[in-house]
Amino acid sequence: MKLISDKDAWEGQADCISCAVRNSVLFAGLEEKDFDKIHQPIDIYNLPHNSTLYRAGDKGDRLFTIRTGILKLVQYLPDGNQRIVRLARATDVIGLEALLGQPYQHDAVVLHPTQACSLPVSVVQALSDTNPVLHKELLTRWQRALSEADAWLTELSTGSAKQRVARLLLRLVKNEESSECELFSREDMGAMLGITTETTSRVIASFKRASLLVETTPNNFLLDIRNLEHIAEE
Repeated sequence: MKLISDKDAWEGQADCISCAVRNSVLFAGLEEKDFDKIHQPIDIYNLPHNSTLYRAGDKGDRLFTIRTGILKLVQYLPDGNQRIVRLARATDVIGLEALLGQPYQHDAVVLHPTQACSLPVSVVQALSDTNPVLHKELLTRWQRALSEADAWLTELSTGSAKQRVARLLLRLVKNEESSECELFSREDMGAMLGITTETTSRVIASFKRASLLVETTPNNFLLDIRNLEHIAEE
């Protein structure tokens, strides 16, 4: 995994007022006058696959809003194996621990090419102190992250291997109407589910044989949502 430099990843400074995803990100509740109080640049980064946005233990001085793409938040076990504790996708905010003056708690590694906005902690704190809407949105983001962590613990770390894989697939569906899903490496999927890479590969292969997964293009699938739900709930 490559820790990409700010210089290499930098795409430019964000225009938050006219941002295409502004209504669903952290600054959704800000008014135009609030942006006049931002005296540090909000930078946009383009991050290639397998690059690292930050590492566990790094000084937490920025939050990141994910515009597009997917990252994995990774912790490493004493034996060196990785455990993926959750995924960050479009509109998610990561690095919230920086608001408490703490170092980052995970490695943030890019699974799919990602565009992210870098928010200086000092900017977010200053706006939060004077804007109750932003303060409430921060609390909402904290709660969302906790709920997601709880879901990974209860849904993806319990049950049989087939149940875990089925639950993960259902969480990765982009749109239930189209049932499209893009998968990751089997190693990453195993690290998300607490099972071996070999077990993950066997389950995926069995789902393909049963037409629960139909590959449309390399690593892109259509899911049989109804039958996967039956497996997930067994």
